[in-house]
Amino acid sequence: MLVLLKKEKGDGKVCLSDAPVPEFGPDEVLIKVAYSGICGTDIHILHDQFAYYPPVILGHEFSGEIVDTGANVTLFKKGDFVVGEPHNRACGKCYLCRNGHIQNCMDKRSIGWGIDGSFATYLVMPENLLHKIPDGLSLKDAAMAEPSAIVAHQLLERARVTPGDNVVIMGVGPIALLAAQMARIAGAGKIILCGCTGDIAYRLKIADELGCYDRFINVQTEDAVSIIKEETGIGADLVVEASGAASAIRTSIKVLKKRGLLCAIGMTSPELVDVPWNEAMMKVLDVQFNMSSSYNGWNIALSLLASGKLKVSPMISVRPLREWSEAFADLEAGNAMKVLLTPEE
Repeated sequence: MLVLLKKEKGDGKVCLSDAPVPEFGPDEVLIKVAYSGICGTDIHILHDQFAYYPPVILGHEFSGEIVDTGANVTLFKKGDFVVGEPHNRACGKCYLCRNGHIQNCMDKRSIGWGIDGSFATYLVMPENLLHKIPDGLSLKDAAMAEPSAIVAHQLLERARVTPGDNVVIMGVGPIALLAAQMARIAGAGKIILCGCTGDIAYRLKIADELGCYDRFINVQTEDAVSIIKEETGIGADLVVEASGAASAIRTSIKVLKKRGLLCAIGMTSPELVDVPWNEAMMKVLDVQFNMSSSYNGWNIALSLLASGKLKVSPMISVRPLREWSEAFADLEAGNAMKVLLTPEE
């Protein structure tokens, strides 16, 4: 089968390669991948900016059909359509695992960076990490379950958006627009998107189609701090930092009200970012960092997707696996929102 492989350490070093259909154990299933989404993490791996263990097949956001099952599998059967949590090989013994946070286990080796992932025709997954795709939800839309689960975990389980909250979203990418929609579903007051001139031609049009915000601020031509304070009176109740831009992180602190909450979902490219620490201190801000998704976050996301309340189709474009390089380039240039790769036999 054709796979997309990060073959060795270093910037680049990603190529198409041939691989055998993977073998699976008694507690695992073999999945024929339908769609697999390109994540920001994949781009970070491309540029050697995220942990990974080469040679490794990339990809961790997927939907597909079970084509075979191990002897001990009881919850799933051949023909089931599934998505899966990328929390492979969590140890089950550490304080994180035993407190229900397997997604943060220090021994975890997830698909797509720790072990072979979903940019392939077939994928092996343990049954304990799988979720059935609800009836009526397409395989294409279901491939957005993983990023949706991340946002559901952070925004709805941890930040707990309250009806009437004024929410600022830094960024206009897929995580940002998922967050804006979920904030709207939770009853947020004003939802303000902050982005750049480069977002207007493509990404903002998708946000318009989704109807998920009240105002857009171009941070390159407008004063976000003064506008947000004018719009909210005392500042934002919640800022979702989904851009990873150092300037956006600094602005997030400046636009929050006293005792406001900063939710950090976007990863930065530089190792260190300067922040107005004393201002954050004087405002007595709460800060939540997020990494990955919870079990119930997946249930929430799948429920919202299946109900149609959370809309992802306008974000999606599809390319064959052979066009991975063009797809990555489009994403880095801001000319695509969410690209799903389809495997090839």
